[in-house]
Amino acid sequence: MRIGFTLPQLGALAHYPREVTRFARQAEQLGADSLWVGDRLLAPVNPTVGYGSDGTIPRAFHARLDPFVLLSIAAVSTEHVQIGTNVLNAPWYPPAVLARSLTSIDLVSGGRLIPGLGVGWSPEEYLAVGVPMAQRGARLDECLDALEAYWSDNPVEYHGAYWTIPATYTDLKPAQHPRPPIYLGGYSPAAMRRAARRADGWLPVVRPGSAAWEFSPAAVNDPVDRLRNMATEQGRDPSQLDLILRVYPTAEGTVDQVVDAITGAEQHTPVEHAFVDLMEIAEDVDHALEIVNQVLERSRNT
Repeated sequence: MRIGFTLPQLGALAHYPREVTRFARQAEQLGADSLWVGDRLLAPVNPTVGYGSDGTIPRAFHARLDPFVLLSIAAVSTEHVQIGTNVLNAPWYPPAVLARSLTSIDLVSGGRLIPGLGVGWSPEEYLAVGVPMAQRGARLDECLDALEAYWSDNPVEYHGAYWTIPATYTDLKPAQHPRPPIYLGGYSPAAMRRAARRADGWLPVVRPGSAAWEFSPAAVNDPVDRLRNMATEQGRDPSQLDLILRVYPTAEGTVDQVVDAITGAEQHTPVEHAFVDLMEIAEDVDHALEIVNQVLERSRNT
């Protein structure tokens, strides 16, 4: 099992921006396989839609650092780990802007970028970026089309209902050939159909938390089976759809529960790569690195 971790970006960890380089380097030295960022813009005081099942906004979202800045830091601070986005809310960004950023980071990292894209869930965040939330799915589809064109053609030109790229020369292409693999998140029927139809990979989730929590293979295998059936219906080989498991421990989650999730997925699901979100369980960067070390040692000695 390949194991990764989120960079110090959200919550208590966001208050240590000058420690991101140290975290990235030491996590790689400890044996991490990947490092990840999220994409939070706001923590609404009066949210229309909350995060998760309780309808609230986690305090961890009150402090947040820019994902592209942290990806760039990780790209130049490390040599081998992959760097991923979980997930960029693609409808917020004009595709030409997103393509420039992702291409630059992939080149700087030497071809280690894993772009994970999604549509988000916060109406307030969409209001803040001036994009109608009702258009988010269609805008993501156009973004994927535009990225494909940007990374394939030179000159490139794209005209959609929401996004346009006038004919332009694009001599720089990603280091990964023919392009970085695109992973998509989301469990809604529309999100899973999109992933089945056109993604290179999908990002399932487990959330270790309460004292009674126990890893369930079905929590991963059931949606993966649905996704693979959808891929078959689209005429795709479902085995070509990769999986990276997102392990999101709650504030009550323990290292043992995280390790159980990783080892359970390794033994009972098709997952071969997982990463742990540290935003709710780490108090500072030293604590985060301690968790990284514990998770890696226990997972690989189980």
